[in-house]
Amino acid sequence: MRTRFILIETSHPGNVGAAARALKVMGFDEMVLVAPRYANILRKEETIQRASGANDVLDKTRIVDTLEEACEGISHLCATAMTPRDFGPPTRSPREHFEGLLGRSLALAQMDAFKADEPKPKEVISSMGFLFGSERFGMTNEDVYKCHVALSIPTNPTFGSLNLAAAIQLVAYEWRLALGGFPVVSPVHESNLADAAQVAGMLSHLEKALVEIGFLDPLAPKKLMPRLNQLFNRADLTPEEIHILRGVAKAMIETAHAKR
Repeated sequence: MRTRFILIETSHPGNVGAAARALKVMGFDEMVLVAPRYANILRKEETIQRASGANDVLDKTRIVDTLEEACEGISHLCATAMTPRDFGPPTRSPREHFEGLLGRSLALAQMDAFKADEPKPKEVISSMGFLFGSERFGMTNEDVYKCHVALSIPTNPTFGSLNLAAAIQLVAYEWRLALGGFPVVSPVHESNLADAAQVAGMLSHLEKALVEIGFLDPLAPKKLMPRLNQLFNRADLTPEEIHILRGVAKAMIETAHAKR
């Protein structure tokens, strides 16, 4: 889904760079600045430094004069506001709103009530916009009133102030999570695990070492080795780790022999 992050009257170049980095990390790249404090804010050194490699996001970022220009083409607008308004859109947490929004949109999209060549109901969201106010004043009431919802990040009730870039990172994370997220890549793949024969060989080697140092009585072994077997099975050892453990067992045996 097309997603746009809109920053209104941003003052600090560092926040623009940090915002670009936050968006790239979450897989988003559309950012629009509305009347920032500096006309050349995208080229300032602090902006580029804080982007930390997200220069492609900065290159795509547009600067416009009005919020109306920034919101063009967006079907669902979300304000970000720490303090609920007495009047205006409902205030919800990002996760609560996203789950309900996407759930309704998916259900409507799957209905047989309309065909592919017919206009879709307004409730089916085609593009998403997130609005963030200035660092000093946040969002004005007038800007909040233009939105479908005011997102409030659940924070400490006595200290809820968030840095602009931190707020963008949290909202971007929650939205990415709602869209399906990215897979968590495990550093150890199943194909890299030691096989049963390797584990058995290591256990045999370790058993000899434990006997040599007097920790294991071969005449009364009890359940030491089966328990170690279960322990190592739970550990999902790699061949490299098997090699290390066998090296430890070898050193134990050599040290025991040297002391005799």
